[in-house]
Amino acid sequence: MSPRTTRRTLLIGGLSAAAGALVGRPPALAAPLRPGRGPAATGPLPRVAALPHPPDRTAFEPHEQRFAAYLVTLAAMANDIDDSDTELRGYQVGGWWRTPSEPFNARISEHVATYAWFLTAERTWNPYRGDDALAARLDAAIDYYVRLQHDDGSWPEYAPDEHSRAATAFALGYLSKTLARLRDADLLPERRPEISAALRRAATWFLDPANEGVWTGDVLEFANQPAAGLAGAAKALALDPDPGLQALLEDRVQYFVAHAQSPAGFLYEPRGMDIAYNLNVTLTELHELHVELGRPVMLPTVRRLAEWLRYTVAPEPDGAGLICFASGAARTPMDVLDAVTLDRQQRDLGSVFSRQVPDLAVFYPAAEDRAAQRSAWASDPAPVPPLAPGDTNPRIPANIPYGERYPARRQRDAALRRLPAVRRSRFTELRTDPQGQHYLFVRRPGYYLPAFLGTRPNQVVRAGLGLLWHPEVGTFVHGAQSSNEWCWATVLPNGGTDGAADLAVTYYDGPADDGSVVEPEDVGGVRGDLGLRWTTGGGNVTTSVLLRDDGLDREVATTMDGVEQVPLVLLDDDVVSWSDGTTAGRGTTATAVASGISVHRRGVTLTITWDDAVEATVEPTPRVLFADGSRRCHVLRVPHGLAGRFRYTLG
Repeated sequence: MSPRTTRRTLLIGGLSAAAGALVGRPPALAAPLRPGRGPAATGPLPRVAALPHPPDRTAFEPHEQRFAAYLVTLAAMANDIDDSDTELRGYQVGGWWRTPSEPFNARISEHVATYAWFLTAERTWNPYRGDDALAARLDAAIDYYVRLQHDDGSWPEYAPDEHSRAATAFALGYLSKTLARLRDADLLPERRPEISAALRRAATWFLDPANEGVWTGDVLEFANQPAAGLAGAAKALALDPDPGLQALLEDRVQYFVAHAQSPAGFLYEPRGMDIAYNLNVTLTELHELHVELGRPVMLPTVRRLAEWLRYTVAPEPDGAGLICFASGAARTPMDVLDAVTLDRQQRDLGSVFSRQVPDLAVFYPAAEDRAAQRSAWASDPAPVPPLAPGDTNPRIPANIPYGERYPARRQRDAALRRLPAVRRSRFTELRTDPQGQHYLFVRRPGYYLPAFLGTRPNQVVRAGLGLLWHPEVGTFVHGAQSSNEWCWATVLPNGGTDGAADLAVTYYDGPADDGSVVEPEDVGGVRGDLGLRWTTGGGNVTTSVLLRDDGLDREVATTMDGVEQVPLVLLDDDVVSWSDGTTAGRGTTATAVASGISVHRRGVTLTITWDDAVEATVEPTPRVLFADGSRRCHVLRVPHGLAGRFRYTLG
């Protein structure tokens, strides 16, 4: 295994082979059930009755409206639990949650916590409280979940013989929540000891400091997973105390603090930064950990994370939301964050930190906006639509009981004004990670520009310049993650780009040709023109960039004919003009023999020029930014042979 090949990469890569090996085998043999552990009961299970009538939207407390979609889907989900007299009894059929939808994937069973909530929650709108059919199907589902557990306490996810950190981490959380609700309601008394024993085995495996499959060394990869395991173990130990395991939990919390967070400020996903996972998953798990431990042990970690995240976004001046430094992310695409997100999503639990960490307020809707959204939902006369298979994330109902705390609009607006791109008109910020990652954030009076340079943490990141944002009219250029066609880069004849390469970079105080070299630790002191020069590992692209107050210059030298590729962001009322006087429309492909192009937006113009008139094109892409569809990404491509010079000016 190479240093940059992760265990999870190998598992994902082997998924097709694992699935293929199951073809033609009886389904029961696909599940790695522990020897001698057959289903505890036989015979058909009663079916859970569908709702007799659509739920009354006004009956839901505002913060519990998210349960409604699960309520109307619950019968269909529960009735898909296998009730055959085979080893598959209790398996959740139908792909309601995770893939691969295979009997060996323990993560499919995580909805036991959803069923337990509806079985035990007393609400006027919940007819499933104490429902015998739901209890019987939940009992079978728990039985199957526990039988999937390996003898060492771990569970599989992507292959029958896998000992998965993720599957075990989340099992600790979902099964402990299930056990807590069953105990409080005094239901399924014969099943509860089995859950307790399974949780003890899982905690023993997960908290073992010698378990390299969980504690991955100086870089604690996929930080959301150990965070989830710590939170789940904390809840399990609150239910069934064990001094030895409690001591291991405290030790592993400190290990997480020391190894899961980059010196740059982000939490590793897997070995680089990722805005979406840090916000959507890890923060929620850290709050659960605080609740279960009864103290905010991760608060300094959260504050450092918030300070980092502030650099990765900039607000669109028309209020659409935040534009994100997507090209530098190493895992989940997150181009934008709408000012008001959909209510049924898992990020909301992290809003509880907005009081103790006010800078996080920008990442959540204002309380007034969420309240208006929920009021509109309650007054909507349409029936609540059911969830489709694959769209039934169990984390959402599991998070709701932990609460929320949306910032008031004035608090959110104040946090927006504190964002570095807004608060200051001039700074240079370079955040580095010991793995050779450079995250550069440059603010000059005319723009904000993030970039990734150095050694990419994986093949998903696109190196080079990430986006170009203007404080008055918003984003003009926005590079995508993962794609060689939608990143801001130099493209070679084979379709490769310098964005998909490690970039050895040197910094200069002034132009790269005659400025003085600046060491990385001193880059933050450059307040005037900042020069960069980077070269791909193979030497086929060398790029010099000068970041001026009103724009930037790019000079490119290649070993074969190259193309300047610019992912432009266009609004409906933008006027796009070629230097020959012709115009290019939004949403259509335009070609011109020109030496420049301009995008005119509400009194501000981005002009891109190059040395010689060549045939250039602007082509629309499927990328539409923000929920209102107000911005569509287009790609400008300008051929330049073996060398090209480009000037970007904002004025």
